[in-house]
Amino acid sequence: MKRIFQFLPLLIVVGCFQFLAAAQASRAARIALPPMGWSSWNSFSNTINSAITVAQANALHSSGLQKAGYVYVNIDEGWWVGERDSAGNIVVDPKAWPAIEPGERAGDMSNIVRYIHSLGLKAGIYTDAGKDGCSMYPDIGPAYFHTGSEGHYEQDFLQFARWGFDYVKVDWCGGAKENLDPDFQYGEIARAIARAEKITGRKLYFSICEWGKDSPFTWAPGVGGADQAIWRTGGDIVAPVVAAGPHTERKVSLENMLRNFDRNYHPEAQHTGYYNDADMMVVGMPSLNAAQNRLHLALWAMAGAPLLIGADVTALDAATLADLTNPELIAIDQNPLGLEAVKVAENGPGLEVWSKFLSADGERAVLLLNRTYFPAPMSVRWKDLGLTGSEATVREVWTEKTSAGIKDKYEATVPPQDAVLLLVNGTEGLFAHYTPDATDKDSDGSETRFSGIAASAATFVPVRIEYRNPTVETRIAALRVNEQASTRIALPPTGANGSSVWIQVRLDRHENSNRIRFTEPANVRIESIEVNQATGAGM
Repeated sequence: MKRIFQFLPLLIVVGCFQFLAAAQASRAARIALPPMGWSSWNSFSNTINSAITVAQANALHSSGLQKAGYVYVNIDEGWWVGERDSAGNIVVDPKAWPAIEPGERAGDMSNIVRYIHSLGLKAGIYTDAGKDGCSMYPDIGPAYFHTGSEGHYEQDFLQFARWGFDYVKVDWCGGAKENLDPDFQYGEIARAIARAEKITGRKLYFSICEWGKDSPFTWAPGVGGADQAIWRTGGDIVAPVVAAGPHTERKVSLENMLRNFDRNYHPEAQHTGYYNDADMMVVGMPSLNAAQNRLHLALWAMAGAPLLIGADVTALDAATLADLTNPELIAIDQNPLGLEAVKVAENGPGLEVWSKFLSADGERAVLLLNRTYFPAPMSVRWKDLGLTGSEATVREVWTEKTSAGIKDKYEATVPPQDAVLLLVNGTEGLFAHYTPDATDKDSDGSETRFSGIAASAATFVPVRIEYRNPTVETRIAALRVNEQASTRIALPPTGANGSSVWIQVRLDRHENSNRIRFTEPANVRIESIEVNQATGAGM
């Protein structure tokens, strides 16, 4: 647990360290981390079926990917052709989804779920918030209509849970076609999921796939009471190619991958248990070389994005598998604080320094990103990372080289359109502890204000929010920094003892003049905040 308090006696600091470390350890067991696994759309589009799914699940199981944490087998659009029976129940093609074991009934999706679960993996399914799904626009396989769940939310999500699925992706092709309100529709879906969970006892991880069209980072955290979620922030890295007809290879580009990384940059929305989703990965797909695969993985890990493989797992080579299963890379992505990397410096046009705040004291993940077409010398200063000491230890993730006692900054020549991924361990910067200066209460909740917050530069800084939510539901608080737009913060139930979430806020005033306000729902209380005292230049 990172913590160096100001304005507190030493004995109180020691006691707080012990208490907060215990609280974080307890909380970590319940936090949903960014999901890892495989998804079918990039490689199989509308041709997905039981045989393909079994082969991909077997490959995850036998390749080392499952052991590394890739546990979801997500069946995307194309699994259902849009037919329902007279009672409105989904009808599944028995030829595409036959019995796998003796005694099973063809056309029952619980067959494939049982097989996936038998390998120790988790199963994911797909639908749309509208009447249609994205199989209206396939580039591989036939077009299917009426594959959305609008008008059948409670029925469909209960069916998914009864089949045994662990994860559900809800797309927006039908929603966009009908010009629906995504905040409202996804809220209704979250409530249908909660009902299905209560009836069946089975948890459904909620993946919101609205592609960033209506700024889901402003409304998706905790939408409809969802107690964990991811939300897409941009379009597909591999865009559908409808007019050109069927394709046997889906070409990808470095430009599209960087575009999605940029569109995913919303550090003010991502917080403990709730994540921006930059799209399933294209690592291992045609047109990317080994260096580009590693760059892709580094960008997604720094973003704390879901690591969902879109390539054909049965065709991945040994080098790609080694990169996908790199334990340090995965640990960066899966860090329990759940924060996104922020840009802390630029060495020149297209030469960017990104830093990700990690849970170990004084540790940062750092990416030196060279977007230019020429090799370039780059550096990162410890003060840009909010570290206070003059020395740090640097670990180069891909080369596995460790250098101790590095003075003031790290320097490297970064190849064109590539990056260097680092783990830096130094002396943690200061955190300041703030208690509320005022709370105004009314029948709907309260506004809790913290003022006089210090910052040495206009930059995103980590904030730990201590709160109590004694209800049994995730509640939503609005957070406003100075005069910026408000951000939704999802606050899961805490019981009687309280808990915490981490968020990043942009402090845009120097010295001690920043102000943070929370508007909390009834029965929820923000008790204190701890704010990192950034020492870098900020971006």
